[in-house]
Amino acid sequence: MRTHNLGYPRIGSRRELKVACENYWAGKISIAELLYAGKQVRQENWKLQQEAGIDLIPTHDFSYYDQVLDTSLMLGNIPPRFLPLVQEEKKSFPTLYFAMARGYQKGTMDITALEMTKWFDTNYHYLVPEFYKNQTFGFVCTDVVAEFVEARQQRINAKPVILGPVSYLLLGKEKETGFDRISLLKTLLPVYADILNSLQKAGAIYVQLDEPCLALDLEEPAKQAFREAYHYFGRECSAIKILLATYFGELGENLPLACSLPVDTLHVDLARAPEQLDDVLAQIPDAMSLSLGVVDGRNIWKNDYAKSLSAINKAVKAVGDERIWIAPSCSLLHSPCDLDLETNEDVLPGKVKRWMSFARQKLNEVVDLSKLSASRPDKETENLLVANRQVQQSRISSVLIHDLSVQARVAAIQDKDLERGLPFCERKKLQAAILNLPLLPTTSIGSFPQTKDVREARAKFKKGTISEKDYTEAIQKFTREAIEVQEEIGLDVLVHGEFERNDMVEYFGEQMNGFAFTQNGWVQSYGSRCVKPPVIYGDVSRPASMTAEWIIYAQSLTSKPVKGMLTGPVTILQWSFVRNDQPRSATALQIALAIRDEVADLEQSGVKIIQVDEPAIREGLPLRKAGWAEYLEWAVKAFRLSVSSAQPQTQVHTHMCYSEFNDIITSIAAMDADVITIETSRSQMELLDAFINFKYPNDIGPGVYDIHSPRVPSVTEIENLLQKAMTLIPAGQLWVNPDCGLKTRNWDETVQSLKNMVQAARNLRSGE
Repeated sequence: MRTHNLGYPRIGSRRELKVACENYWAGKISIAELLYAGKQVRQENWKLQQEAGIDLIPTHDFSYYDQVLDTSLMLGNIPPRFLPLVQEEKKSFPTLYFAMARGYQKGTMDITALEMTKWFDTNYHYLVPEFYKNQTFGFVCTDVVAEFVEARQQRINAKPVILGPVSYLLLGKEKETGFDRISLLKTLLPVYADILNSLQKAGAIYVQLDEPCLALDLEEPAKQAFREAYHYFGRECSAIKILLATYFGELGENLPLACSLPVDTLHVDLARAPEQLDDVLAQIPDAMSLSLGVVDGRNIWKNDYAKSLSAINKAVKAVGDERIWIAPSCSLLHSPCDLDLETNEDVLPGKVKRWMSFARQKLNEVVDLSKLSASRPDKETENLLVANRQVQQSRISSVLIHDLSVQARVAAIQDKDLERGLPFCERKKLQAAILNLPLLPTTSIGSFPQTKDVREARAKFKKGTISEKDYTEAIQKFTREAIEVQEEIGLDVLVHGEFERNDMVEYFGEQMNGFAFTQNGWVQSYGSRCVKPPVIYGDVSRPASMTAEWIIYAQSLTSKPVKGMLTGPVTILQWSFVRNDQPRSATALQIALAIRDEVADLEQSGVKIIQVDEPAIREGLPLRKAGWAEYLEWAVKAFRLSVSSAQPQTQVHTHMCYSEFNDIITSIAAMDADVITIETSRSQMELLDAFINFKYPNDIGPGVYDIHSPRVPSVTEIENLLQKAMTLIPAGQLWVNPDCGLKTRNWDETVQSLKNMVQAARNLRSGE
């Protein structure tokens, strides 16, 4: 049976691409050096996949920032505001490319970046394509062909990967009224045909077209777009074989549609949706091959070979082994690179590590399953199955996993544990009397720049080269400086800056039972931003206070309120690799109880405002609406459980990222946070519409500037956004804040941006 891979992590096993990009942006290396670093990562990825024994190896899965942005550039989809830059820079690839990703400020030119949002229900962010009425497309950037040729020259059996045309349109936004972006398909298809035929002429036999939107609920126009697109390719690109890749869920009612398309091979995700196999086997046409995504591309647990082989053998019996391909469920972009780099037993204990598998190891699993599926596997191959069975059993029976006291506490949760005591309208009066904040109060979301000095202090403490006393004094110094800066800027509600925290999830996981960690388990979140998700392997509890010491210290430095900063249970769950031996809802409630204990500690320490961030709550929403009610019920329950012990006079904030709120606004209201801050600047406040239509009763802080871009917004720009917000929501309900935390920014741009934000709020208060 043929093996293939859908995509591989592009950051480099030691984040080489991250370092190169950030050095290029800082002016430390040239574009030639950046491109060389990218080439090195690409070629290393191809080589290790080839050495693992993968038959068809993906190309064009590499990106300097984001694969959807790459698709936009490839198709010539450059929004009008970037055209002056194109003309001035003479189509300079890096300038235009990174301007679309990060914004651009130079001289009189000030261009906002593309909007960024979550890639389906993952923590990866993509740059949203913009569509205009009557726009045209063209095969502008030919990297897809160049990378395929480069791979062939390296003797790689390559399979180019391209985001399919229908998903590309569906994942974008119309920037003009009066048309549907799907109507652009007719203009788009000839360009895709040009790309496919160019690849065929370069020697490509297979091309992987990713259409993840086939895992969504689709309206009839979208279904018709799929028919039109792939029948067009069948006519215009018949010399090349298309592998249609679906992932992140089941095809469901879209299965007949997918099986009707004239493609050579259909890939299905059997890690997320193993139950769909019977229906797929019943409906797949005789002329179509089937790629089985049996190795989970989104989690780090070793594959259960017995379960995977059961699915593979069922498929072989139904359609024959010559039509079966074996693969990961989706791109391995969502997995860390290489478990072999985890060499520190103190960080990742061997008893937990033996249950795990990263991207490189998942390649071996794919090849192992292919060998085990052979009609007569040899003795060495059979031993792989025996060893795998032993690992699975060791995890099931391990005493590390189960804590009966935690399980009993979850079982004892009652409805009264989910209530604040007073309704919001009464809480708001109590809080206003205590906090005495002005109209349009200003604050930041939480973190401040994690400078080189901050990172070095943390690294030295971890290595033991400085004492705990020296480390504490260093963090106190950074915190003291942050408080002084915020007071000078004039913010109304301050934060301590989170200098002691390596990551908003990892920091909490490190202080709770049931978590394990890695040294090099980095996963790309967006651009050069990488995260190192914790591993939840067992029952979760909090042995001691996690944050109170630093919040109390910060509050001692100022008379203004300092927020206590916590990460919410759903976000900790979503941004970790989660145990798969119990429902995610059970793990979420365990985490919620730990956060609940922390809320109580902060309140007893005199903290008047506590922010429990849930940026991932929309991200966790199932892709199909049929699963929404169940998820939202336990997600809201987990949040309320974590904060409901707070007294009515304690103001509870939460923060959410990249959320399309219309469909879940009722559940957001049910969370009953006193203040919710949201990211809205890149969408120009469009996301507020959901709150208006719902008549959301609590307070809202719509982000007024984009922290993912280095550009500094002007006072006028922020005023305009606030005035737009004030036409939608009464000023008495509004807070003023950036889109998100400022950890990734530098101090100069942070201070100037916040000064402009505070000045804009003051101008509007005084009516200037």
